[in-house]
Amino acid sequence: MSIIYFDSALPEPQVRQKLYEGDLFVYSPRPSVLALCDFARSLTEEAFGNVHPTLAQHHLAPDEYTRILNQLKPKFINHPHSKQLIQNILREMGFDLDKTYFDVPRMRTATSHGYLTTGIAYSFDPHRDTWFSAPMNQLNWWIPMYDIEADNCLTFFPSYWDQPVRNESGGYDCRDWYAESRRIQAGGLKDERKRPCPLDPVDHNHELRLVGQVGGLILFSGAHLHGTVPNTTNCTRFSIDFRTVHLDDVATRTAAPNVDTRCTGTLLGDFLHPITLAPVADELIARYEPGTPVRTEKTPPVRPKIGVPAR
Repeated sequence: MSIIYFDSALPEPQVRQKLYEGDLFVYSPRPSVLALCDFARSLTEEAFGNVHPTLAQHHLAPDEYTRILNQLKPKFINHPHSKQLIQNILREMGFDLDKTYFDVPRMRTATSHGYLTTGIAYSFDPHRDTWFSAPMNQLNWWIPMYDIEADNCLTFFPSYWDQPVRNESGGYDCRDWYAESRRIQAGGLKDERKRPCPLDPVDHNHELRLVGQVGGLILFSGAHLHGTVPNTTNCTRFSIDFRTVHLDDVATRTAAPNVDTRCTGTLLGDFLHPITLAPVADELIARYEPGTPVRTEKTPPVRPKIGVPAR
């Protein structure tokens, strides 16, 4: 069972431990998060001109909409100010800036009624980030840029926290995926690769939809099964997400339990020091390159403690 903590005042080490146990943390708007939203909205509204971004799908042809996103999203992701604003969020949230490494923030779009669901506006099926070579100690930070509703928000499937889902992660390696991405981009080819998805239907009867405010955030483990709610509103959902790992947890393999992830490779090389922007040390990354072993049925689930490696 996952517990939801609202505006928790728990110290950061306890927050990490509870996240590794499948709990969720929801926070009200904070100045540092609002600043990131304001910056992202300023870039977005400039890109869409006289049309409000959440309604632009009703006024632009898909090709034009895609062209705008193809310029907007990399601009936000790679902007130095975006990285500075993430640093401010980590500081305000009480995370150790010397040991918390982050991946650059992504801007996501979920258009309504199937306007765009692939490519730059890919709509994710239920998944765990760990199926995509994310480390088991990855934490996800999710932020709505504009107002959201229950019909265009993020959804979780807490009952699957310690329940395996048959999936296609066994054929995924992020190193191969990145190499193929470069080949597709260089050749101007259409990306028709298949991402890891569940092989069996996911039970939606007990899904959990969290509807937060602009400037608020949801903090959860990358091992949680989650996905994009099919957008049936008239507005495109814009959101920001980024990821963090704690260096001590990486070194000791303190993490969420691995119940069904079978991919290889690791995305640890994408994480940066929030101040110096130095990457995670190569010797730490090397420990994760073969992938994280999947727990067998005979091995009971582990509730890891801070400082104790999860086996």
